[in-house]
Amino acid sequence: MSAVTAEIITIGDEILYGQIVDTNSAWMGTELTKIGVKVKQITSISDSADHIIKALDEATLRADVVLITGGLGPTKDDLTKHVLASYFNTSLKLHEPSLADIASLFRLRGIELTELNRQQAFLPENCTPIRNVLGTAPGMWFERNGKVYVSMPGVPFEMKRMMTDTVLPQLKEYFDTPHIIHKVVQTVGLPESILAEQLETWENNLPEHLKLAYLPHLNGVRLRLTGQGTDEAKLQQELQQEVDKLQYIIPNHIFAYGEVPLEEAIGLMLKERGLTIATAESCTGGFLAHKLTSIAGSSAWFIGGVIAYHNEVKIQELAVNAETLQEHGAVSEATVRAMAENVRLKFDTDIGVATSGIAGPDGGTPEKPVGTIWIAFSDKYKTEAKLLNYNKSRLLNIEYTTMAVLNLVRQSLDTTVEE
Repeated sequence: MSAVTAEIITIGDEILYGQIVDTNSAWMGTELTKIGVKVKQITSISDSADHIIKALDEATLRADVVLITGGLGPTKDDLTKHVLASYFNTSLKLHEPSLADIASLFRLRGIELTELNRQQAFLPENCTPIRNVLGTAPGMWFERNGKVYVSMPGVPFEMKRMMTDTVLPQLKEYFDTPHIIHKVVQTVGLPESILAEQLETWENNLPEHLKLAYLPHLNGVRLRLTGQGTDEAKLQQELQQEVDKLQYIIPNHIFAYGEVPLEEAIGLMLKERGLTIATAESCTGGFLAHKLTSIAGSSAWFIGGVIAYHNEVKIQELAVNAETLQEHGAVSEATVRAMAENVRLKFDTDIGVATSGIAGPDGGTPEKPVGTIWIAFSDKYKTEAKLLNYNKSRLLNIEYTTMAVLNLVRQSLDTTVEE
């Protein structure tokens, strides 16, 4: 069984100008995959009749389902409905149930129904109207030559309600769709190119109906394994068998399965082991603590932290010896080790971590250029420090450093022998 394909067309100059972000398409893609419809392309176009017609023509050649959002408002620049009526060789006619919905909505809001909003109840005669229970613009469902075209408002909560209540169930009924299942494996510590080399043999031996995608992000790569087939149970089993093989190929680089960020995986490890952590940050300026505390329930394992940006704070709050700073500098192994050890003692936690570096864009020297960063991990068994060299922007240096610390915690917890 071949996949049912879809194209999403978003209409609106505000998207092209960058005034709003198109979150609709991402949500629609996720929901369509759940019912076995594969999105082949997402196209954003301006509020122009010529552009809409051209986009429809091209989408018809590529997809079985064309989903359109935007351009259904009451103002003159909202052209979608009129263009669709012309495209499907029909005229607009008052749809009384839609007018009743619009009038009811205005009554609930205590606002008088305007002629512009009344015009929104005029729909192409040959469409199947889609009720909009949250707004004034009805949706429209068209069928032509075995293909489906659906037009919906661009307002996210209105579109999502239409999709959930009507569009997705009807698409599922209209098409005989296969199952499309994703398995996500989160990895850290290997760049995409090296990871691909290590997985080459395994990837080349994947069954034809299983596809692998590499999705790189900060200090890690998400592996998305996608399967398509008619037998859901068998497909799930095949995917799991392939995921299990990865445990033998890259065991030290997998930190989670599914859409789990590294900080959440760290939190789960700490919670399961009953361990606590504290942070001492210089160059990351609290970003590490922010990532850890962004996880719900982090109060069970995150105790506190010190932003020791100035050397005096390192001395006063973290008991770093002034001689250490004088001899080695703030950006040094000796200093960051002391920060990690002493923040653990200060907060009486099982683990202390620390960062100290030159985030940039200024402050570098020939001996310690911008991007020179030390990080450290300390527990009752050991203190470990690591030198990083990032030649990136200030914010990226901070973010990459934070991810490196989290990975150091993960690696250290994996090798820690608990009493």
